[in-house]
Amino acid sequence: MKLEMFHLCPYRELPEDFREKYHSVWVDVPRHLYDPEVGARLYNETLDELEYAAEMGYDGICVNEHHQNAYGIMPSPNLMAASLARTTKDVAIIVMGNSIALYDPPTRVAEEMAMLDNISGGRLVSGFPVGTSMDSNYCYGANPATFRDKYYEAEELIIKAWTNEEMFSFDGKYTQLRYVNLWPKPLQNPHPPVWVPGGGSIETWGWTAERDYLYAYLSYSGFKRGKQVMDGFWKVIEEKGIEPNPYRAGFLQLVCVADSEQEAEERYAPAVEYFYNKMLHVYPGYADAPGYRTLDTIKAGLLAQTTQFGRSGTNELKWKDILEAGNVVAGTPDQVTEQLEGVIKDLRVGHLMLLNQIGSMDHELAMHNIKKTATEVVPNLRHLWPEYEDHWWPQRAIVRDTSGVKV
Repeated sequence: MKLEMFHLCPYRELPEDFREKYHSVWVDVPRHLYDPEVGARLYNETLDELEYAAEMGYDGICVNEHHQNAYGIMPSPNLMAASLARTTKDVAIIVMGNSIALYDPPTRVAEEMAMLDNISGGRLVSGFPVGTSMDSNYCYGANPATFRDKYYEAEELIIKAWTNEEMFSFDGKYTQLRYVNLWPKPLQNPHPPVWVPGGGSIETWGWTAERDYLYAYLSYSGFKRGKQVMDGFWKVIEEKGIEPNPYRAGFLQLVCVADSEQEAEERYAPAVEYFYNKMLHVYPGYADAPGYRTLDTIKAGLLAQTTQFGRSGTNELKWKDILEAGNVVAGTPDQVTEQLEGVIKDLRVGHLMLLNQIGSMDHELAMHNIKKTATEVVPNLRHLWPEYEDHWWPQRAIVRDTSGVKV
């Protein structure tokens, strides 16, 4: 079993009345709410927290890409990954985005991922997300009707650029290049493993399976909604006659660890409530541009998860509501371990990404949560799935046995 720490780098100092006063946390969030002094501190605290997670024993550390928002102020995950590649060792550097269809030409992604793979010593995971509608269609102006087709073409070009030994020309519908001759080449052969972060789109399941990529469901709706999505994914795997190896799937779960349930609520509730009531306060019109999702996904009821929270009613979500829904796993180390083992088995995932810094959580509390999770929960989960081999792990990143010892 592999366990990774995921970080959003949220803006933690939105005003108390943000949900009532402002239209959306994404796309048109007012710039006057951003304090550069605060932002400078948050970026460096984020790097400190990711480095600490690596030091404490996580297998991987995850960064991601978003634009024009206070939900996650990381428009360039590659900059964060470049820093982490130099300040960590052994741990996998997992870039859960670049949104490959946004780059013109997509060979820019191929180049930068190859650089990161070289700098990290072959520890890179390259994520290929389609990207949220907020980021792609509204912040970057991409046409939702053609965006997924453009995504498929970008993936084709990047893989060819990584693997072709000879210079070639590429005559695509969206990108035409007379000379494709990638320097540098990735250190991993033939290229870094590809993970596809998804929000539950049906069309992503089959394509990911056919390409033999890892599918990672990044959900803030918790393991209850996750069960519906992952059951759909594994059904596609079965229909295609592919081995149901748990390591081809990952899941994101918010986690808070304390010495008692009372302490968990006292220490973590304000930050968690900030996350669900402010960071997910997304105007529904931005969450699903017409044409962004296919009819099959819409018919299945798998709409954008951000529309379920921040603007989905007049009442703010409270700690107990969030826990009862399964959105956050919280409690003592034994309680969290038991719940997470159930999540892993029920969803059949070999990669569990844990969000330890949540919402407005301050740096000191985030570091505490990272340490408690990494030292008192993570080691208790490594024994799962020993009968399977992980084919989606960086070739030169850390591998541990079931007792946590490096092998």
